[in-house]
Amino acid sequence: MASLRSTYDPRNAEIGIFQALLAARKEYGAKKIVIHDADDRKLSYDDIVRAAFALGSALKKDTKRGEAVGLMLPTGAGAIITFFAINAYGRVPAMLNFTAGARNVKAALKAAQVKRIITAHAFIEKAELHELVGELKSEAEFVYLEDVRAALGAKQKAAGALGPIMPWAVASSPNPSDPAVILFTSGTEGDPKGVVLSHRNIVANVHQILAHVPDALRTIDVLFSPLPTFHCFGLTAGALLPLLSGMKAVLHPSPLQTKLIPKRVEETGATILFATDTFLNQYIRACAGNELSKLRFAVCGAERVRDETHQLVRRRFNVELLEGYGATEAAPVISVNQPGHNRHGTVGRMLPGMEVQFEAVPGIEKGGRMLVRGPNVMQGYLSPSKPGELQHLPSGWHDTGDVVVQDEEGFLTIKGRLKRFAKIGGEMISLAVVENCASTLWRDHEHAAAVLPDKRKGEQIVLLTTFPKADRSELQRWAQDHGVNELSLPRKIFQVNQIPVLGTGKMDIGGVQKLAAEIAAQNEAGPKAAE
Repeated sequence: MASLRSTYDPRNAEIGIFQALLAARKEYGAKKIVIHDADDRKLSYDDIVRAAFALGSALKKDTKRGEAVGLMLPTGAGAIITFFAINAYGRVPAMLNFTAGARNVKAALKAAQVKRIITAHAFIEKAELHELVGELKSEAEFVYLEDVRAALGAKQKAAGALGPIMPWAVASSPNPSDPAVILFTSGTEGDPKGVVLSHRNIVANVHQILAHVPDALRTIDVLFSPLPTFHCFGLTAGALLPLLSGMKAVLHPSPLQTKLIPKRVEETGATILFATDTFLNQYIRACAGNELSKLRFAVCGAERVRDETHQLVRRRFNVELLEGYGATEAAPVISVNQPGHNRHGTVGRMLPGMEVQFEAVPGIEKGGRMLVRGPNVMQGYLSPSKPGELQHLPSGWHDTGDVVVQDEEGFLTIKGRLKRFAKIGGEMISLAVVENCASTLWRDHEHAAAVLPDKRKGEQIVLLTTFPKADRSELQRWAQDHGVNELSLPRKIFQVNQIPVLGTGKMDIGGVQKLAAEIAAQNEAGPKAAE
């Protein structure tokens, strides 16, 4: 695999993920430390490769090439080694979201026909997942890493020793178009779907990122990622990008440890932080001193970055915040702002090698429904209704479902998900605009908009907020002063203790809708919402 490049060459992606790891080991040095784990363990390329060969030799038992094998582990060295161990022997890791609930995990297992789940006793114990395991036992066999390691025999140990020396004699050599990993959508809009990404998809996305920001990423950088590896942002950008390009990855098992993470960012000398807007905001507010001051920049994706987050990170630590945009179906990065070409309010320009087209949406004047195509766009979906049957994309185009505006310089602005618009008075109103207004006025609190039925107008917008003194008249005055359309104001405001959030850090849209509907129903017979 080639070193960091300033131009994108699709030929660099014609390689398997594990073979790309071996190439990086050869280029950057087998002894280079590339993973710093939460228990302060530091692993070199050699450590990872040896462990992957030995573990993979044991894990392949009773499975066949191309079979999906579930992986249920927190972000860390164990998850990454297991990912490569499964991949090295031609099996396909299926990254299970253990925060999604038994129903969604069962649907994921069915869609990908997963019959075996790799996990760890220590993780199940610490995360208190015994109930989830109990519900899944009838669906799949559980294999625990502690038991596998304890039973490693001479054959597996030989694979660990021989693999780094003669990898072609041990590891499989996949076709770049073969499935490399299966990730799953959140399931907030129905059953989760399996997203099948090939080796080419993943490796291409790494090279696209490197070519897009050629001067921003250096082999001496230390990239801190607390993002879950069951989410594509955490897997590709947080772990595989640094490993395949010679950077050190500092991995953290949970993004929810808001007080611990800033301290660890400082202690590990991290220069780049990957996060979501929700979590970054919390990390900044948890800082007692200059914990984040060594960062050269932070990158946020998975959800919209609020203006106050940009201002907060700049004011507190003088750190540049780059907002990006992606989709699991695109492995995941589609666009990202670049140092020196960073336009707030946008998600940057598209990565090299990608194509885009916009479809008109009735009721929306500016922008259109965005479809993308490129070497990083998935092979297709797996669904519980058609287990194991790959549903290919029409002509390779992925419908993002987002309404997007592209300016003359190529910068993309996300207006909102098509399903997150309300039709009021004949106009399409983005819920993101409603949330932006509330976030600008009440900066230190969380806000989420939802659409509920309305007897007169068909639909109405309501706002959930953690600000206990939120007042609609105050929001109305602010909107008038700033020229915001009256239709973009919520009809009602509901105060809540917290906004529903997924394990990935993204807003739980389904949870927001459900909570809003429940509060509205209660208020019809009881206390009135703030109006």
